[in-house]
Amino acid sequence: MGRTVNELGKMLFIFGLMIAGIGLLIWTGFGKDWLGRLPGDIHYTKGNFSFHFPLVTCLLLSLILTLLLWLFRK
Repeated sequence: MGRTVNELGKMLFIFGLMIAGIGLLIWTGFGKDWLGRLPGDIHYTKGNFSFHFPLVTCLLLSLILTLLLWLFRK
């Protein structure tokens, strides 16, 4: 039981640091100019209609999160 609680505490601490780091990056404006505007992101505008789907940005974030979670599981 003690080992499980210890591992849970480490995991919560790491997730807390990750959330704080992401919050700091957002607060400082990191990625403001390029995040969501990568080559391959879909943006269509015609008249009053505008459609934006950040396809490559979603794939990149998915890859980064997958790698981080894979590293923390080991």
